Amino acid sequence: MKTAFMFPGQGSQSVGMLSDVLAASEEAGRVFDAASAAIDIDLRAIALQGPEEKINQTAITQPVVMTASLAMWQCWQASSEFRPDYVCGHSLGEYTAMVVAGVLSLEDAVRLVHLRGKLMQDAVPLGQGAMAALMGLDDAQVVGVCEQAAQGDIVAAANFNSPGQVVISGSNAALERAIALAKEAGARRAAMLPVSVPCHCDLLKPAGDALAEEMARITFNAPVIPIVQNVTARVPADLSELRQNLLAHLYSPVHWADSVRHLRDLGVARFVECGPGKVLAGLGKRIDREGVYLSLNDLASLESVQQSLQEQE
Repeated sequence: MKTAFMFPGQGSQSVGMLSDVLAASEEAGRVFDAASAAIDIDLRAIALQGPEEKINQTAITQPVVMTASLAMWQCWQASSEFRPDYVCGHSLGEYTAMVVAGVLSLEDAVRLVHLRGKLMQDAVPLGQGAMAALMGLDDAQVVGVCEQAAQGDIVAAANFNSPGQVVISGSNAALERAIALAKEAGARRAAMLPVSVPCHCDLLKPAGDALAEEMARITFNAPVIPIVQNVTARVPADLSELRQNLLAHLYSPVHWADSVRHLRDLGVARFVECGPGKVLAGLGKRIDREGVYLSLNDLASLESVQQSLQEQE
């Protein structure tokens, strides 16, 4: 049975995450130590103690979520010989997948996402851009709503998460118009999200130049595990395409539902979310009910996932 490991993105963080893992696992601690040293920030203290307003700052959230996911992965590697057939990650999680697949070193990836978070926040002044969740409309309806709401501003679908669940991103005024239009179109829910950065839309294109400069200084290796990327919902043909997709990823939509469907087409029947939270496992069940979706986010789940994989082999 083919298996994909999935890595969560921003929004899965919480104060105290992986506390039992960090208390028990030297491997997890070493991951946090290495990541913290790379950007001179005590990520372990922030993960365990917060405060909440700090762990939710984009430039902190991104490295701390990635580090937590990699710490959980390291625990998995230390306790099991099982390795996935594919990897993928939601938004920020794609960078985590790059480390797991051997494309980026831990240190380079942490520095890259820390810079990415700062560039994203700096690209749009606070209060001028955000995101909103639309529930109950199909993808085409959401695209139509955004086109109608734009009126010279920027608003676009940012995350195609699952059937009937799409997150949009853009300027505040255009988002408010889109929310009103979505409600008129029959959306069950249309509401602003508590985020300060309009992710995965053209407002972040100015940040792309600085991110491209940093990427040019980093060594990218060919993946040892195939990666399905957010931008295309496909495995890239080569390393050049992988790099191009990762840069475009900053301002392009996340095609998560299509990524899961493509993995199913590739023969993947089992998905393991590795890192804080259970968001991706929940989305997976809504995308394709025939798949098996597991969450690996603490010591108890480490044991239960191992048992599940053994029973299903």
